[in-house]
Amino acid sequence: MSLDLRQMRPAQLATVLNSTRLGEVTSEPRVRRNAVRAGLRAGDGSRVNVLAYGAWLVIAWHTQAVGSGGTTPLSGYEALKERARARNAKLSAAGRDIGNLPEVVDPERKVRALADFQVFAEEYFPHTFNLAWSPDHLKAIGRIEDAVLRGGLYACAMPRGSGKTVLAKTACIWAMLVGRHPHRQRRIPC
Repeated sequence: MSLDLRQMRPAQLATVLNSTRLGEVTSEPRVRRNAVRAGLRAGDGSRVNVLAYGAWLVIAWHTQAVGSGGTTPLSGYEALKERARARNAKLSAAGRDIGNLPEVVDPERKVRALADFQVFAEEYFPHTFNLAWSPDHLKAIGRIEDAVLRGGLYACAMPRGSGKTVLAKTACIWAMLVGRHPHRQRRIPC
C-alpha cells in the first residue's frame, strides 16, 4: 500500500498516526479540527499534507506554550467551560470571605449566653422573646439545654402558637454557637 503524504484524508492520517507503538494518539475528528484551524497551510480542505500539518502542529504548540506560560490554552467550548469554572470559583471564594470578625461588645454577656440557653434567647433575640416565660417554656428550655450540653433527644409538645418553632430554631442557633456535638444520644423523659 502506497501512501501519498501530500494528500491524505483525515481518517487515513489518524490511522497512520495511531499505528505506531504508542497506540492511539489522535482521532479523526481531532485531525479534522486541526486541519480546519491550519487552513490551506496544511492541505486543500479535504486532504491533508502530512509534512505541512506536522509543521503547523509544532509551530502552533510552540506558540501556545510560550504565550501561555507553558500550558496549552483551551479553545471553543472547553475555553467557555474554563471561564465559567474560574468565574464560579471566584464568586464562591468571595461569598465565603466574611472579613474580620468584629470585637465582642460584651464579653461577660457572651460567656453567660454560651452557658445558658434562656440567657442567650433573651439577650440576643429580645424582640422575639419579649414576653414572660411560662412554666412550660422554662421546662422546655431546661430540657433543650440539657439535650444540647449533655446529649440526648427531646420532643416538645405545646399548644399551637406557643412558640415551639421559634424556640427550636433559636435552640439550633445556640447549639451551633456553643459547638456541642455529643458522641452518644440518650433519651430524656418528659
